[in-house]
Amino acid sequence: MVKGFFLRLISGFVCAFMMLAAGKSTTGPYNVRDPEGCVLNFTVLSDAHIEGNNFTRYQVFDRCLQNVMKNENGNDAVVFLGDNTMNGQNIENMLFHGTVARRLKGVKVLPAMGNHDIGNGNGDYDTLQNRWYDYTNAFFDLDVSRPYYYEVVDGFFFIVLGQESHEVHEMYVSDAQYTWLADVLAQAENSGKPVFVFCHYPADYAVDEKGNETDRLIDMLALYNETHDIFYFCGHTHMPMYLFWSFHNYNGFPEIYLPRLTELAGADDNEIYQESGVGAEVEVSRTEVTVRARNFYTGEWRYEEDEGAYCEQTYTLKCPIG
Repeated sequence: MVKGFFLRLISGFVCAFMMLAAGKSTTGPYNVRDPEGCVLNFTVLSDAHIEGNNFTRYQVFDRCLQNVMKNENGNDAVVFLGDNTMNGQNIENMLFHGTVARRLKGVKVLPAMGNHDIGNGNGDYDTLQNRWYDYTNAFFDLDVSRPYYYEVVDGFFFIVLGQESHEVHEMYVSDAQYTWLADVLAQAENSGKPVFVFCHYPADYAVDEKGNETDRLIDMLALYNETHDIFYFCGHTHMPMYLFWSFHNYNGFPEIYLPRLTELAGADDNEIYQESGVGAEVEVSRTEVTVRARNFYTGEWRYEEDEGAYCEQTYTLKCPIG
């Protein structure tokens, strides 16, 4: 309690200065496609990689958060898919957590832990993960003590999975996490609503305690999806959000890849790649879930010139919401 107070106090001073320097966004408002039919909408962002000595990256991040709040329909939640910081340092955690808490005030925030949040293979795993828990709990009104947890948002289950080792490109999932996940999915069955699963890593990055690749996670999610609706969101790869890459079915369930939010380009730090600032808006109706790629830096829906189409997918629910 006391630690959380001091973290918020110190971060408040730091972020107040940084947010003032970053300036205000000038983009306009936006909305969901069907405000009357939308029963839930939320935003998914990934791989912010906030770094203490990179102001331009911070500015992109801060402007993106400002624009997330311009949804005229409001926002039921914002989920971050990990690698929120670059090295897991205190100053990086202050900037990420403090800015998110201020810019997204009043919105349910659910962050996943990525490999960079625990040092990207360097430093002490226990120290860095405990630091992440301290900041997450202090700023987002959560009670997290392990890399996996869940929250129920307006009756919808939001399940966050997590890495349990110091590996960079593999995700160790313990038996305890699998047992926990099976129990949460059993609870979610009774909701009669689609379930949303979030993880820094793609599902096929999962390994056992010896580091051997395993399909256990994929099989568990696929089995649930045979009779219910489940959606899996991941980051880590930094791939741009495209129709041919980002949306695909994995043994029957949709796995949706999110790009790096704050990728910068070239010698001129004022330039950004076209995919910089891109995240996803997820809109749920009684019969469908639509995932729409949006550039929150420029305030535009992601359009693919080669395809002549917007980067989005609509999924028909096998279990319509009653």
